[in-house]
This record gives sequence, C-alpha cells and structure tokens, in this order.
Amino acid sequence: MNRIITLTKSRFKLACECPTKLFYTGKKEYANQSLSDPFLAELAKGGYQVGELAKLYHPGGVDIKSLDYDESLAQTNVALQQENATIYEAAVAYENLFIRIDVLEKRGNHLHLIEVKAKSFDPDDRDAFLTRKGTIKGSWRPYLYDVAFQKHVLTHAFPGMVVSSYLMMADKSAECPTDGLNQKLRITRNAQNRLEVIVSPEMNDADLFVPILAKVNVDPYVDLIWENHDSDPANLLGFEDRIALYAASYADDRKILPVLSSTCASCEFRCSEEDFVAGKRDGYRECFSEVLGWDEADFADPTVLTLWNFRRKDELIEDRRIKMTDVTEDDIKPSPDGKPGLSTSERQWMQVDKIHRGDDSPWIDTDSLRREMHSWRFPLHFIDFETTMVAIPFNAGRRPYEEIAFQFSHHVVHEDGRVEHAGQYLNAKPGVFPNYDFVRALKRELEQDDGSIFRYAAHENTYLCKIHQQLRADPGVPDRDELCAFIQTITRSTGSSVETWEGERNMIDMLELVKRYYYDPYTGGSNSIKYVLPAILQRSEFLQHKYSEPIYGAAGGIPSKNYQDWRWIVRDNDTVRDPYKLLPRLFQDIDPTDEELLSESDELKDGAAAMTAYARMQFEEMGDAEHRHLHDALLRYCELDTMAMVMIYEGWRNLLVP
Repeated sequence: MNRIITLTKSRFKLACECPTKLFYTGKKEYANQSLSDPFLAELAKGGYQVGELAKLYHPGGVDIKSLDYDESLAQTNVALQQENATIYEAAVAYENLFIRIDVLEKRGNHLHLIEVKAKSFDPDDRDAFLTRKGTIKGSWRPYLYDVAFQKHVLTHAFPGMVVSSYLMMADKSAECPTDGLNQKLRITRNAQNRLEVIVSPEMNDADLFVPILAKVNVDPYVDLIWENHDSDPANLLGFEDRIALYAASYADDRKILPVLSSTCASCEFRCSEEDFVAGKRDGYRECFSEVLGWDEADFADPTVLTLWNFRRKDELIEDRRIKMTDVTEDDIKPSPDGKPGLSTSERQWMQVDKIHRGDDSPWIDTDSLRREMHSWRFPLHFIDFETTMVAIPFNAGRRPYEEIAFQFSHHVVHEDGRVEHAGQYLNAKPGVFPNYDFVRALKRELEQDDGSIFRYAAHENTYLCKIHQQLRADPGVPDRDELCAFIQTITRSTGSSVETWEGERNMIDMLELVKRYYYDPYTGGSNSIKYVLPAILQRSEFLQHKYSEPIYGAAGGIPSKNYQDWRWIVRDNDTVRDPYKLLPRLFQDIDPTDEELLSESDELKDGAAAMTAYARMQFEEMGDAEHRHLHDALLRYCELDTMAMVMIYEGWRNLLVP
C-alpha cells in the first residue's frame, strides 16, 4: 500500500512562512541551517515540561506514543469510541492532511482541541491577539494559524462533532503554588533516543492546585483566519485554498513560485562555506535566480537584505532594486538628529555609500569618541550577563517566565592600561532562583570604586531593573533596600519601572558607541559584538601584536579565571580567526552544526547557547562530568564576552592616540 504524502502541521507552518520552502524541506541535497535536533529548540523555552504539565492538568488520558502513521491513527480512533476520552498526541487525518493534537478531549459530541505552547500569556491583556484594526497581531499569527489548521483537519475528519479550539500557555499572572515544581519534570532520553519527561513520584495535588498554565478559547480568531479577515490586506487565496495548494504542491514535489521579501534574509536553506564544499544545493540562491535571473557573479554583490535597521526593504525588493548599488541617497534620505556622531539614516547611507565607492575602510568619529572617553573614570569595568526565562518557576510565589540572571563576567581596565579578569558568577544549581545572590555578587565586584561601567546593548540594564521589581515585591529579602539602592546607582529605570531614576554610575552602552562613532564594512552592517570584535581584530595592528602572544592567563600577563597561556590572535593566512571559534565546544554530545547554529542565530545570538546549556543543567538528567563540562564551558564563553568589550575599547584607544 502506498503511503499518502501528507501535509503535517509543521509543514503547514513552514509554508505559511514561505510556500517555496515546502519544496526544499526534507531533501538531503539542500543545505538547511535549522537545528536538526528539535530538542535543542524547545529545551531553553521549557516546551517539553510545559507539554507534560498540560497533561497533568488533564489527567487520565491515553498517550498515543506510536510514531507510525497507521498505528497512531488506529489507536486514536479506538480511544474516540468512548463517550468521554482524553487523548495525548492524538493522530487525526483528513485526505492528505495529518496532525498530532497535544491534548484532545472528547465529551459526548464535543471535541476540545488543545494546543500547548511554551509561550507566555497575560489574561489581563484584552487585546492580546488583535491589532487596533481588528486583525491578528504578527507575533500571534504562527500560533493561531497552527490551531486553525488543526481545527480544519479535525472538523473535516469528524463532521458530526462540535469542535472548540484552545491555546494553553504559561499564565504570567499565576503564582507557582509550591517550591521545586520545575524539578519534578526532568528530561531524559529513552533506549530509542527519544526524549521523555519524567514526572517525579513526589508530584502531588498541591503542585497542581493552582494552574500556572492558562487555557484560552481561540475560536473567534480561528474564524477570522478561516474567513480571510485576519490580515490587512487580505490574502490573495482563502485559508482552505492555501491548504489545498500547499498539500498538492508538497505531494507532487512541485515548487511554488518564490516571492522575494525581506524575510529571505533569514532563510534557512542557504549554504554555508562547508555546505558549498560538500556539494549542497542552495535554496535561497535558486529562488533569486528563478525570479531575477541572477548568475553566480550576482551573489557576490551586497544586497539590501543586509542594510542595517532599514524598514523599507520590501519596497525596494518589490521595485526589483535588490543590490546595494541600486539604492540611492533619496531612498535613505540621510539627515542628522542633533546628537554627536551618526544618526540612524546617516549610518545607513554610510553603509550604502561605501559600497557604491568601493571603500572598505573603517570610519571612526575621533572627536566625539575622544570626548566620550575623556569623561570616563578609571578603573573601567566591563560586564556581561547570561540570562533566561523559564516557563515553570523555581519557587512558590514566582510567576512563569520571570527573568532569571544566572551568570556574569567582569573585566577591569586600569588607568595604566593593565587588564584583568576581575570576577565572575555562575549559579546553575538545579532549582535555585539565583537573582538576589547574583546582584549581591555583582555589588561586591563594583562597589570598590566609582569607575565607569560598560555593557553591550540594553540587556544588562533591563534585567537589573526587572530584578529591582522582584526585590520590591519580595519583603522576605533582608537586604532588599540595599540591593535596590545599588541597582539604582548603575542603571536607568525602564518604562515598566514603578520608580524613575538614572544612577550616577549608569552603565555606558558600548553598542550605542558603535552605532554613533564607529563603522567598519567588515561587519556587513551588523553591530553585534560577534561581528564588531572580528572586524577590529582584523584591522588593528596593535591588538594583533599584543594578543598573538600567549599572555592571557599567563604568569606576568593578563590575569584570567578560566584560561591559561592563551592566544586570542590566530591567523588563517591573512585573516584573523574569530576568537569565539577558538573556544572548545560547549556541547560534546550534539551535532557540531547545531551548536554553531545556537551560537549564530540572529535573534538569540548573544545568549542562545548559554541559555540552552543552563536549561540542560537545570532539567536534563546528566552525570557529574557532563555537568562540570557545561559549567566550565559557560565560564569561558562569558569571560570572552567581556574580554571582547575590552579589546574593542583597546582598539579604539589605540586609534585615538594623537
């Protein structure tokens, strides 16, 4: 019997992102920069534990564990013969469509479709799903389209039944009823190497008495999608027509004509250098070649996809002005904003103009940056945090997805130029809420003097302000006033802060300094420290000379907590290697490509690998040796983050020497 080629909900989700991707997915000849192990994608978000907790809130269900298409359908249909039933991972098919439903409840003639997501939801937000125009918010569309597809399949598979649909998510307003709930849902792999969540025998009624997951009926939003009223402008094809098109195209192995847009920048079907060497095909290039007629030489030219922070990319793409050389000054309209350095539009035009003129030299606003540096007080402190948000809280009274700061690194530069890795903190002990000890340790590091403090981006400021809120709401912390006062000295209050302040040692954001005073075409338009550091190392003879010697962590050299006799400058011919590529692997038991993707993903570039390592140490069953390896690797990676800030500072200082 020939197996029907089915459109599953994961393939439907992919087609909603880009219908052309259906042709590339699952084919070994095409490069794919997505994580090959879905475990890693869900681990840091807490998806597996949330899914298991949802089952505990719907007890007594039948778990359809078979991965076989026919067997899983048969087992589901047997369970549905009962008048009332609860089914986990229910398998349902209609024509060439196939879904697995997280939780399916049957109550007589009524089916309750429950899709569980490791996403936070605020029940007090009445407009959570809709824009002011009454269309579905972009952030919610993937989740609601997922449910709409499942309800479509379920309704057609059981036409005599009434179907209601729900999203079940972490309730941000709920307080965890007990301590240690998250440690009662541990992750392991079984003999078949499949992931399992092990529910502790200590789990009891008190743990489940106050649900921390909210079940939200989403039928009104599914109706909007079905009726094609969910977006403005409306889709050219109705919802059912799109499903039919996707299903038929996938079954026939027929490519849907590409439509180029700014989202192509994040296409996963692009070849890395290793993929090209391995002879992989590049779906991204095929799309551009088919639509624009590009040949190999065209792909060497920079495109508007890399134009920093430019919101009119789709207009240019629609006008078939894809290459940077097609962009004009009138497209950017560069103008000053009354502040020192480059405005956003001026920086955008500099990126374009340097390409027009074939100028690959770096630019630095020496006067403005020198004025900034003269205002800094020594010793200079460089700090970096590693943070996460967990769906299932560590302690009673805490809420889902509260901010957790579990690690920092701290470098100091003295007025005479001496550099030292002065301190660090890492608390990855399972089930421990680390925030208050984190701030205490940071306070000890920074209260010894009044030197200027540096961060890279707003992340550190945001998290300290969140911890300030947590402290204000927690009367059981004996030194909370002292800790809050310290936080206020080194931060600026955010929009969500109840109080308003700006500390006398408010941290200086090096990212803002980069944006306004420094641009290097070598970064490709990115301002991430992961791009700025290799750029300045490639340019600076001073840094190359200093760090080509094994002085880091050496006797008489630069003190380090985690390195010994280390060289930061290693060359591949004329190119200085990225220092992050020099570090030992963070994970020893996953595909090296997956580890690289965790470190390079645009959205979570500066934290995804650390978040995943922390999550594994919290929730995965592992031996002491593996735990120690992850612990030590996290310390090394975070230390490099602050050392990167130091090297950028040193490179600038050397450039500004008269």
